[in-house]
Parts: sequence; structure tokens; C-alpha cells
Amino acid sequence: MNRLNKLLFAACVAMMPGVALAQDAAPAPTPTLDSGNTAWLLVSTALVLFMTIPGLALFYGGMVRKPNVLTMMMQSFAICCVISVLWVVVGFSLAFGAGGPYIGDLSRAFLAGLEVSSLNGTIPESVFITFQMTFAIITPALFTGAFADRMKFSALLVFAVLWSLLVYSPVCHWVWQANGFLFGDGVLDYAGGTVVHINAGIAGLVACIILGKRKGYGTSDMKPHNLVLSLIGASMLWVGWFGFNAGSAVAADGRAGMAMLVTQVAAATAALAWMFVEWGVKGKPSILGIISGAVAGLVAITPAAGFVGVDGALAIGLASGVICYFASTTIKHALKYDDSLDVWGVHGVGGIVGAVLTGVFAKAAIGGTAGALEGNVGQVWTQIYSVLITLVWSGVVSAIILYAIKFTIGLRVDEDAERDGLDIALHGESIQ
Repeated sequence: MNRLNKLLFAACVAMMPGVALAQDAAPAPTPTLDSGNTAWLLVSTALVLFMTIPGLALFYGGMVRKPNVLTMMMQSFAICCVISVLWVVVGFSLAFGAGGPYIGDLSRAFLAGLEVSSLNGTIPESVFITFQMTFAIITPALFTGAFADRMKFSALLVFAVLWSLLVYSPVCHWVWQANGFLFGDGVLDYAGGTVVHINAGIAGLVACIILGKRKGYGTSDMKPHNLVLSLIGASMLWVGWFGFNAGSAVAADGRAGMAMLVTQVAAATAALAWMFVEWGVKGKPSILGIISGAVAGLVAITPAAGFVGVDGALAIGLASGVICYFASTTIKHALKYDDSLDVWGVHGVGGIVGAVLTGVFAKAAIGGTAGALEGNVGQVWTQIYSVLITLVWSGVVSAIILYAIKFTIGLRVDEDAERDGLDIALHGESIQ
């Protein structure tokens, strides 16, 4: 009887209008710090930084010729330093400040208002700021591979700073800030398919075209000098990508776990797809091919990681491995542009493949939004729309910045420096 009385009492209370109104009017619980979520985001932040230094530095450093190895590593390290300071001064405010639908404001310049107790959801705001900083760091570091062996170091620094302010921060605001216009349009980009990879990919393509081809491109031997370094760097990127994708859940929960699983599946599938296609076309599977395929799969799953299941990961991995292979070989050679380390072919094209297929394979049960396979065909068009907007904005603004640098301090090293190698010419150092 006690249990029955309790049930009857609960039913009567629920039917009382006054009580219902009081329940509706109850304030939302105040967010509190979650130590588990905080611990995971601290680790994720370190993992994403690890992707740039030393991961990307080694990956790119091994793929260039020996006289330019230190230059590639210097570019990644210097960008890490410059963007860290820029992010604190104004980058974070432009990306995540309230502002309007197209850009943030300066209300958070120099991280105004940040306190030890400040929270972003259930984690310290300081951790969120640093986590997002690592994304801002790796994005311009990625496009350095497109124009390897030929850009002045001073020009690179100016380009990275202006591009981060005029391209990265606005696109980040559009997609990831609650009042950004692409966010409002329902665009799905879990961890940076548009914000990071398409953005960097098109900037790299524009840069390599404006700079022109490397001296001796197509006639001289430009094979990677040390694929051991590149394999180590690619492996670091793969491990760090778990912070990139699973960390973007901003929680240690089931969605983070699913993001981690699909990241592993897509990377492995893409690596195998690239390897077998290359094996069939050229007769031999290469180290450069399998690591390029793995990175292509990691890129493509990035926008989808928190929205798709294992079936989507397998499809995205397969598609990105095959498409990025042909984009980096057949199409590049046909169009005759010199994208030194295939930034467009892997990051630009891989990002597009992943962004569009997110609209196909997204599952409402995982990320809250259905894709085309669950009846929401419109999501595919929303994804294509976001891709086109990003390509146009990043491509046009990148070109304007590059031409401004070209006609002021100059973009390209002289012929002697390019012939002798940038390590000695720009930094006065070399490896033996």
C-alpha cells in the first residue's frame, strides 16, 4: 500500500496546474565543472598540438628534398608560436566572440573576462580556448606543404598571420559559433572538415599557383629524402587525430567514443584503398601511398566523426582513399599545378568528400541530425553549400593576401636560394 499511495500522490501532483507551472518556471541548473570531461580535454589539447609539433613537421620534413628539411620543420614550429600569440590577442575573440553571423567582435581581445573559475559548459574556459588554439595552429601549418621549397620565410609569416585573421577566424565563427550563419543553416562539421581542411586545402592550391612551379619540376628528381621521418610523422598525426575528433565532443562520453572508433576505421580503410589502387595502377604499393591514404581518411572523417557510425566510416574511408589518390596524381598532373606535398589533393579534396558524405551518412541517434539515408536529403545540399562558401571565401581572400605580399615584400626566394636549398639560404643551417 505504501508504494501505491506514493504513485497516486505523484499522479495527483503532476495534474495540479500550480505545481506544473512551478516546475516549468524552475531555473536551469548551473553548469558545474566535470573533472572527467576536463581531464579528457586537457589530453585532447596536447594530442592536437602534438599533431603539428612534431607530427606535421616530421611528415612534411621527410617528404621534401634534403636541403629543405629544416625549412619545413621551421615553418611548422614558427607558425605554432605565432598563432598561439595571435589567438590570445585577437584570434579567439574574432572566432568565438559574440559579434554577428559573419565575424566575432573584440570583446574577448587579450582574453578579456577570463578567470580561473570561468567555464565553457563543464570544462574550464581556459582549456576550451587552448583546445581551439591548437586547431588554429595546425590549419595554416597544413598549407605550407603546397608551396614547399619556394616561399620566403618572411612572406610565410605575414601570410599565416593575415590568413588566420581574415580567413580562419571568420570561417570558424560561421561554422562553430552559435550565431554563425552556417551554424544557423544546419551545417555539420564536427571537427574541422570545412574550418580546417577545405580551408587550408584551397589556400594551399591558390598559393602554389600564384608562386609558380618549383625550378626543375617535372624534370629534376624531387623524391622525398627520408620516408622514415614521414612515416613517423604520419603515425603521430594518426594518434593525435583522436584528440582532434574525439576531443571535439568536449566531453568524455559515448559520442567521443564513437568519434574515436570511426576515426580509426576510416583512416585504416582509406590507407588500404589508396594502397590497393596504387598497387593496381603502378604495380607496387608504396610507403608514401599508404601514409597519404591514411591522412586522407583522417581528413575525410573529421567533419563526420560525431555524426556517423561504422558503416559511414567504412564508406567515407573507401571513397576518400580512392578519390584523393586520383586527385593527387592523375588530376594534378593533367592540370599541371605544383602542389608539392598534395595539400589540395589530400586535405582539400578529402575535406570535400567527408563534408558531403556527412550529409549522406549522418545518423540522428548519434549526432541528432539525420542524413540522406534516413530521409533528410536536404542535408547533402546544406553540406555542399558550406563547401562552396568556404572554397570561394578562402580562395579569393587568400589570393588577395598573396598578391599584396608579392607586390610588397615579395613571395618567392631567388633562384640561387632555391637551387642551393632554403635551409642554408634562409636559416643558415643544414643537416648532414
